[in-house]
Amino acid sequence: GPFSQIKGSRIGSGTRVLSSVILEADIGTHNNIGPYSYIRPNTVTGSEVKIGAFCEIKRSSVGRKSKVPHLSYVGDTEIGSGVNIGASSVTVNYNGFSKFKTIIEDEAFIGSDTMLIAPVRIGRGAIVAAGSVITRDVPQDAMAIERAKQRNIRKGAAKYRKRKWEQKLFP
Repeated sequence: GPFSQIKGSRIGSGTRVLSSVILEADIGTHNNIGPYSYIRPNTVTGSEVKIGAFCEIKRSSVGRKSKVPHLSYVGDTEIGSGVNIGASSVTVNYNGFSKFKTIIEDEAFIGSDTMLIAPVRIGRGAIVAAGSVITRDVPQDAMAIERAKQRNIRKGAAKYRKRKWEQKLFP
């Protein structure tokens, strides 16, 4: 498609690439990629994969009929078949010293705005609830949820603005 840059890659038949960059990757058949996605070296996709808008995939495999629809980063990850990765999800593969791998098995569902802190394995058919930060393996068919309890501080916004105004940090 228009405005795409593809270098040193294999693109399977029936694949559509819209306004995206693909470098040294092996893209399967009948994929839909973009717009504005960045597929980095050593990425491999199966057939009928969707990598949507504003995604970055690095040194990962994405199995048949899996979806990374939009606004996500997937690095050093093995994604099985039939997996759905929710919007704004990240596989956190680097701790500042070393890189680690995430494995997401077939038919797993990752809710939006999820962080998977590698090394971690999400089992076959598991569900990870939106907004979770996952630091331990999730067994097959389990549901993982990790969220802090919400606190509403009465008049907290007004107090915050007043303090910033007094410190001349608020416009």
